[in-house]
Amino acid sequence: MTEPVVLSVNVGAPRTTEWGGRLVTSAIWKEPVDGPVALAGVNLDGDDQADRRVHGGPDKAVYAYSVEDYGWWERQVGPLQPGTFGENLTTQGVEINGCSIGDLWRVGCAVLEVSQPRSPCFKLGMRMGDEGFPGRFEAAGRQGCYLRIRQPGAIAAGDIIDIERTATPAIAIGDPRVPDGWRRSAARALARP
Repeated sequence: MTEPVVLSVNVGAPRTTEWGGRLVTSAIWKEPVDGPVALAGVNLDGDDQADRRVHGGPDKAVYAYSVEDYGWWERQVGPLQPGTFGENLTTQGVEINGCSIGDLWRVGCAVLEVSQPRSPCFKLGMRMGDEGFPGRFEAAGRQGCYLRIRQPGAIAAGDIIDIERTATPAIAIGDPRVPDGWRRSAARALARP
């Protein structure tokens, strides 16, 4: 495997589109940007989330997805571009499913901490033009990971990702399995105003 590196930094602002006969606002459309991008608090400069009840926040400040997993998907659906899955960092040389919750990523002058895998919502289906895609994405086990911002800084394409593994025992991103009942309870709690 190659040295872990950021291939692209992707940001996007919320926009409204029609999906399933209704208007939906989402910031899943991310585009690569040139040069260093500052990150602090819960976001990258120029990036946002449309629904902070379920997206973004301290535990989901940055979303990373690997070009290796893109390669797998391209064999299923055809050519894809960095940012297609709504990720902020498109990486190369990082086995994301092998990363553990608590691993630190030193990237540029920033420090990020692996916090959780992604559980896709219907907006990924909207982005892909396929309402069944979120289920396919989850079943594929190539979910990417969310990261917390532990130390603000700036990140740019080409930055090396220095991964400091967390203490063991640890839970790998590819391993977390939450019982369906807990997921349903959490979804109901998050849906309350």
